[in-house]
Amino acid sequence: MPQIFAMPTETVRAYQAGQPDAHGQLPERATSDGGGNPCRHCLTYIPEGAEMLILAHRPFPTAQPYAETGPIFLCADTCTRHEGPEMPEVFTRSPDYLIKGYGEDDRIVYGTGIVIDKDRMMAQAEEIFADPRVRYIHIRSARNNCYQARIER
Repeated sequence: MPQIFAMPTETVRAYQAGQPDAHGQLPERATSDGGGNPCRHCLTYIPEGAEMLILAHRPFPTAQPYAETGPIFLCADTCTRHEGPEMPEVFTRSPDYLIKGYGEDDRIVYGTGIVIDKDRMMAQAEEIFADPRVRYIHIRSARNNCYQARIER
């Protein structure tokens, strides 16, 4: 059964310690308004008044034409990585998400991308994994295309 994986703790701790982002810039610090700032590590919404990081992240091992880079939010303070089979909080508020499969070469497997209702997302992931070319799936915002998390077999 497919499972959702948050950003690796090692990557997040580096950003929290001030490592430059995918564009070589230091993560920006801001205060969460509590409305729509999902942390890509704990996969919860950053509470109102809490400090957060805003940075460019590329969730791929190397730069290449399909390696999308975009803005993400992280808790500025250490948080615990989401693990487990339960649906993370960040996937309970939006009505739908963009999901798409990627192959061994970290490139999009054409025909796998779909904007899907949040309640059908994991079932659709199982259907996408039926294609043997798909190694993993990205969950992205259906409105802004921002990276959210990864689904693996």
